[in-house]
Amino acid sequence: MLSRTDAKAAGSNVPARRLTLTDFDLTLPALGLLVLFFVVPVAILLARSVSEPVPGLGNYAELLGSSTYLRIFANTFLVSGLVTFVSLLIGFPVAWALAVMPSRFASVVFAILLLSMWTNLLARTYAWMVLLQRTGVVNKLLIGLGLIDKPLPLVNNLTGVTIGMTYIMLPFIILPLYGVIRKIDPAILQAAALCGANRWQSLVRVLLPLAMPGMAAGALMVFVMSLGYFVTPALLGGTANMMLAELIAQFVQSLVNWGMGGAAALVLLVVTLALYAVQLRFFGTDRMGGR
Repeated sequence: MLSRTDAKAAGSNVPARRLTLTDFDLTLPALGLLVLFFVVPVAILLARSVSEPVPGLGNYAELLGSSTYLRIFANTFLVSGLVTFVSLLIGFPVAWALAVMPSRFASVVFAILLLSMWTNLLARTYAWMVLLQRTGVVNKLLIGLGLIDKPLPLVNNLTGVTIGMTYIMLPFIILPLYGVIRKIDPAILQAAALCGANRWQSLVRVLLPLAMPGMAAGALMVFVMSLGYFVTPALLGGTANMMLAELIAQFVQSLVNWGMGGAAALVLLVVTLALYAVQLRFFGTDRMGGR
């Protein structure tokens, strides 16, 4: 559909006022869904967090003043940060390899990535429980290679949660990175080499800065998704290593304490929006999209 500017450029006879209303009308369904399923529930949650069981900020004071809850916050941010860091370390070489390898092989790797995303999350998490248990493949392999003498505890702790979530989050960092790296002109790297830059200098001073918007977009996506992840931490972490999403579920489902659940959810929402604002400040929407 023509915008007002397009219509003027094309010499359209359609009145500008009518085109403006039509453009706005197109956004109404999306705005309605956003208000109905996001703004209204968040507003209700905010109201319950300051009104139940008694009006005031008691829920927030209890949440931020308890060492138990602060440890759960620390677990959440620690695991989310580790998952994001490790995903970047693994995802960048994979995205780079996808961008430079022949399209036939790249299609095979893409199929494997997409297949892993489409596989049921519960099935993938249970698969990691089998692999990481004391008699699992990972421990048997490490013992067989002579790297360890006895099985490592890899489940029911944050190590297992980090391993499982890194595997699940990898496609979400590889795909935006691949889109940005594909748009980098190979002539830029050739020019760097002609100017005397070695491979390390080309990577650090040329490739990484150019790929930074994709890295930032992928890292933000992975970190924010990790903050609210529930299934994998619940199965691989156990009750002793609870994360924030599990705490919210416990407040709402087991304790029926909507006030504390709403306070915890809003703290998580505020942190997420703050991170997004910081990223927009430094990169903007255009650069994160690789344009």
